[in-house]
Amino acid sequence: MNHILPAFVAAALLAAPAALAAEAGADRAPPPKPPSAMTPTEIKAYNEGLPQTHPYYIKCRKMLEIGSLVKKNRTCYTNEKWKEVIANSSQNARDTTEQFVSGGGSSSN
Repeated sequence: MNHILPAFVAAALLAAPAALAAEAGADRAPPPKPPSAMTPTEIKAYNEGLPQTHPYYIKCRKMLEIGSLVKKNRTCYTNEKWKEVIANSSQNARDTTEQFVSGGGSSSN
C-alpha cells in the first residue's frame, strides 16, 4: 500500500501538464488563412500556447523543388491536414504499387 500511493501521485503529476496543455488549445479556432500563406511570424504567434500535438498546431517543412538541386519550397499545414496529406500519399503509393504488381502497369512493345 505504501508503494502504490507515491506511484499514483507521480502519475498524476506527470499527466497534469499534458491535461493543462490540452485545455489551453481546446477553444482555439483553425487558422484564419491557409498556413502556407502565413509568414513565419504569424505562424509562431498562432502556435503560441498550443501543444505540438494539437490538431490545429501548424508545422512547416521545406521540400526540394522537383527539377532543382537547391531550391526548396516551404509547405505548412496544421497537424490535422498533415495527417490527411500523408494518408493520401500513402494510399496513392499503395495503389500504384498494386497496379504494377498485378500487371496493369506493364507496357507491351
